[in-house]
Amino acid sequence: MPVTFAVAEYPPVSVPDRATASLNSFREWAGDPSLPEKIKLFYYRGEVWIEMGKQQLFSHLDVKGEITSVLRALAKSEKLGRVFPDGVLLTNEAAELSGNPDAVFVSNGAIKTGRVTLVEGKEGGFVELLGTPDMVLEVVSDSSERKDNQTLFEAYYEAGIPEYWLVDARGAELEFHLYKRGTKRYAVTKKQPGGWVKSAVFGKSFRLVRGTDATGNPEFTLEVK
Repeated sequence: MPVTFAVAEYPPVSVPDRATASLNSFREWAGDPSLPEKIKLFYYRGEVWIEMGKQQLFSHLDVKGEITSVLRALAKSEKLGRVFPDGVLLTNEAAELSGNPDAVFVSNGAIKTGRVTLVEGKEGGFVELLGTPDMVLEVVSDSSERKDNQTLFEAYYEAGIPEYWLVDARGAELEFHLYKRGTKRYAVTKKQPGGWVKSAVFGKSFRLVRGTDATGNPEFTLEVK
């Protein structure tokens, strides 16, 4: 029987049996134009996750937008590659993984060597990244906590992704961690004085700071050096 997910103010979404049958079946279903535009999907070894509720303005959207915009500008100015925001479908066949990270960085080298392939859609254009990118970002929300902190640690590691950036801005203490791929699992990158953390992928150090804007609401800044 298909599984149906319903979220307030959104139409119910039924996951057909075929979507959990195999990775390729999920990819075909994920490209269905009848699915809601802002839906976030994940497949990992036969299990499917759906996120389609409203995202928190500051602890999720603002954080994600800040990190993505800074990394996009950095990658563009230094001609490192491309940073794609949420919405892109990332698939890794070896890990039996397919889903929508909050952001993905693909280096020029990854594309030139074929480590990442751009997949064309049926109606033209590119709609999917296939392979192993250099970095993924996830910003934790209430609905994604277990997936981001547990399931994706295993899945992204199996996919061979060198860096996993994980941010949790929901609590009083801002958590910003860069995990690097070790021989058996991801290991957290030790922070430098002042809260800076070095990314081997980007060759820069980063610090995520939370302040307040002119209206008194939270404001996040990703600093780079």
